[in-house]
Amino acid sequence: MRIGIDATCWSNRRGYGRFVRALLTAALEIDRVNQYVFFLDDASAEFPPPAGVEVIRVKASVPTIQAAAADGSRSVLDMWAMSRAISACPLDIFFFPSVYSFVPLFSRVPRLVAIHDVIPELFPELVFPSVRAKLFWRAKVKLACTQATRVLTVSEYSRQRLAEVLKLDPAEIRVVPEAGAPQFRRMDSIDDAALALRLKIPAGSRMLVYVGGFSPHKNLPMLVDVFSALAAQPQFSDVRLILVGDFEGDVFHSGYAELKSQVSRLGLEERVIFSGYLGDEHLVPLLNRATALVLPSFCEGFGLPAMEAAACGTPSVITTRSPLPELLGEGAIALEPDDRAGWQAALARILSDPALRERMSVAALAAAHALSWQASARQLLAIFDEVRR
Repeated sequence: MRIGIDATCWSNRRGYGRFVRALLTAALEIDRVNQYVFFLDDASAEFPPPAGVEVIRVKASVPTIQAAAADGSRSVLDMWAMSRAISACPLDIFFFPSVYSFVPLFSRVPRLVAIHDVIPELFPELVFPSVRAKLFWRAKVKLACTQATRVLTVSEYSRQRLAEVLKLDPAEIRVVPEAGAPQFRRMDSIDDAALALRLKIPAGSRMLVYVGGFSPHKNLPMLVDVFSALAAQPQFSDVRLILVGDFEGDVFHSGYAELKSQVSRLGLEERVIFSGYLGDEHLVPLLNRATALVLPSFCEGFGLPAMEAAACGTPSVITTRSPLPELLGEGAIALEPDDRAGWQAALARILSDPALRERMSVAALAAAHALSWQASARQLLAIFDEVRR
């Protein structure tokens, strides 16, 4: 088969960028039969495409990973150019790894479209900065669902939500789970001094770590409020909250400015650290050293950072509104995202109880080892065969 891939999200730093890079890299390592054609715009090049694939670059006025965001600012001409390029290419199937960068196609090629979650549908007021953006998103998702031969998502939890919210037939939705990449592993030794210097915190600080975007649905103001109450207690005077994420280059609707003001108002500038984006070479040791990863979102389609932390042996405190409670089991403490008292108690407990942390670490590692990108890639290849038939 000649398999076309919308690779315009290849350089995205958020979860769906990690998804497409890890999944397709694993698929290319396994698949020795099919040919792959990557369609890229000419403006996104932070992560180069893998060797051995045909690459077709399409001129774009704005990088797709910037334009296909919450404000819906992707130009009609850019979408038309990509649609024409894909539709004109002889392909057996086409895969959109994210509905964010979906464009309508004018050929009869079977297509697989990945929709990772229904967060925009459940929380439009937290995702879209304007009515125009919300309407654009709804139209795009409706067209994507109409044109898709099959819809793919990343968890059984998301499959159920997609069926309920988007009114899709569950039998037409396929699940390909995410996983921790091989570089996320338990490290034998960590340069604590270098890590502390990079984060500008005292060496030996205990750390609660959040990894992700600053979109309002991530519920970070609640997390900062809870941390403020903990930080006031003498036994937690050495604890830092590390917020890892691209707060400068992120094109999604962001609550960063408000969060920064909240931290300042609470006098937590030296206790809450905005690290910015961290490459894996820095993120892996941070997750290894963290006391816990925290993920308080109102909703997650998967919650990949928690699985990456689990692969490093680090337990998590997580939202119940995700597949993570089932996936991580005793490797995490799961709470409703609006249960402030529960979050404060859970964080205090995990910081104070070494035996609990060790039990959770063992369970987290076992949960992470149950998933792999290689297994997910094999599932994807089977879906490609199904879609072509």
